[in-house]
Amino acid sequence: MEINGVKIDNTFAEAFPMKATRLIITAMTLKWAYRAANSLTGFASSVIACGCEAGIEGELKPDETPDGRPGIAIIIFAMSKSALIDQLTKRVGQSVMTTATSACFSGSHSDKMVPLGSNLRYFGDGYQISKKINGIRYWRIPVMHGEFVCEETTGVVPAIGGGNFLVYAKTSRHGLTACERAVDAIGKVNGAVTTFPGGIVGSGSKIGSKYKFMPASTNEVYCPTLKGQVKTELSENIGSVLEIVIDGLSEEAIRTAMLVGIKEVCKFGPKKGIYQISAGNYGGKLGPYHFNLRDILA
Repeated sequence: MEINGVKIDNTFAEAFPMKATRLIITAMTLKWAYRAANSLTGFASSVIACGCEAGIEGELKPDETPDGRPGIAIIIFAMSKSALIDQLTKRVGQSVMTTATSACFSGSHSDKMVPLGSNLRYFGDGYQISKKINGIRYWRIPVMHGEFVCEETTGVVPAIGGGNFLVYAKTSRHGLTACERAVDAIGKVNGAVTTFPGGIVGSGSKIGSKYKFMPASTNEVYCPTLKGQVKTELSENIGSVLEIVIDGLSEEAIRTAMLVGIKEVCKFGPKKGIYQISAGNYGGKLGPYHFNLRDILA
């Protein structure tokens, strides 16, 4: 299969089950909502070492938020409910509550709710108060800029981590330009986020290492500087490989994100330095979700 001269490998992206919640962060202005959201999603690229994976899903208009202020929707993913609770408490407490004029609400309501404001309320040192509106409890925590309003709980939903595709390019500049366009397109897909910096992975990994203390290490078969030293997956004209990893709240969200992202990359074609699209998998050993490139693009 080819699209605009770009070869599409007959392979699949392998993904795995996760737990997730969506949060809505609001502030006096959209600028400050972004400040809080960017802080919360910092150092959240991979569960390999970050404890969670998180990304910005999109902007929300005042009429789309619980308190009628500008907002940002984010999604946080973890490998278990307990890990998710831990990351929520730390990240909302240290990154959102500390942001001037911020508030935090649940964007996921499900049968399985976990603590949000109910854990953070203790910062109020006994001066915190709660109020129930339409059956939902909110905590009002006095802080120096006024008060921090936070919904008591947020819903945990099943999610998927690790949807991906690889972009084989002539140079890193060619690959980066195309991948930036892909990330912009993926950003419009509800229920999907790209958690790595700028949505693009420059150091894709494999499971394991020659060093026993490393759970993951560089994927040498895709490293252009190692051609000639290892059994490589790269032809002579490939000078850079970039990866886009997608986490989603459903299989459909990841399929859609992969579809629009790959289509954007393929618009560049070989004349603009894009030669091939592939995907990262581990032979079915990593996770039960397999996103076949050619099936998605058919």
